[in-house]
Amino acid sequence: MSGPGIERIGTLHARVGEGALWDVGDQALWWVDIPAGLVHRHDPSGADRSWEIGEAVGCLARCATGGLMLATRSGFHRFDPETGGRQAIADPEAAKPDNRFNDGTTDPRGRFWAGTMKDRGDPAPEGAFWRLDPDLTVAAGASGFWTTNGLAFAPDGRTIYFADSHPSVRMVWRAAYDVETGTHGTPEPFFDTRAIAGRPDGATVDADGCYWLAGVNGWQLARITPGGKLDRIVEMPIERPSRPMWGGARLDTLYVTSIGVGLTPGTEARQPDAGGLFAITGLGTGGLPQTRFAG
Repeated sequence: MSGPGIERIGTLHARVGEGALWDVGDQALWWVDIPAGLVHRHDPSGADRSWEIGEAVGCLARCATGGLMLATRSGFHRFDPETGGRQAIADPEAAKPDNRFNDGTTDPRGRFWAGTMKDRGDPAPEGAFWRLDPDLTVAAGASGFWTTNGLAFAPDGRTIYFADSHPSVRMVWRAAYDVETGTHGTPEPFFDTRAIAGRPDGATVDADGCYWLAGVNGWQLARITPGGKLDRIVEMPIERPSRPMWGGARLDTLYVTSIGVGLTPGTEARQPDAGGLFAITGLGTGGLPQTRFAG
């Protein structure tokens, strides 16, 4: 039995590629380069496109009303790729100028969840998860994290997953999620990535309910069952995969962003495509459509 096919796709190279989002309406993959402040769009049937945002952008959501919702250093912003127009919505951490938004995703009702992290000055566990509702109000979730990551929802929406990538933590948690109210219960440990080579970065869930995480610094992706057991490792040709996302016409291609900086010295020649976008086929499973932000 042959293994999965892994291919570098597109022409773009990122310093810190993240935020992969496949939109079934666009039939395209949106992703970001965080420190470069760039939003990218990969169309499998056409050319890549990019937009300059002017500040670090951690993640994004496609909006049901058109355009994108961005989570940036200065908070949530609505962005129109057609005109380049940007509208500030909310900055829940205005009092923490050393923080920026990092990873994010939407829940089944179209609420946008995104996490923050401190990336200036001395490191500290000052990150938190925030929920942007369709009426554009903001509510706080769990807090006290070094590097927020791994946001994803179970297929039925009743479980939320999130992680802390910091080397001293390396944990993925899960919590019961109330789809009606958008609130979560007390987090409990789901998977300790000390069991694998990579630390937990971005993540997604497949149609079987398994959690796929990017094992950053570990040259791998990992599939974890709903029961928290390691099911599969997919070896990657880059050291720092950062965010997987199911896409393609049948949602059976796993797209993966990657990081092109901070590589282990001496490994650069082994990973000339670090920072690129990858597509993995032949995994024997697939994903579910990503809900658009309902606001």
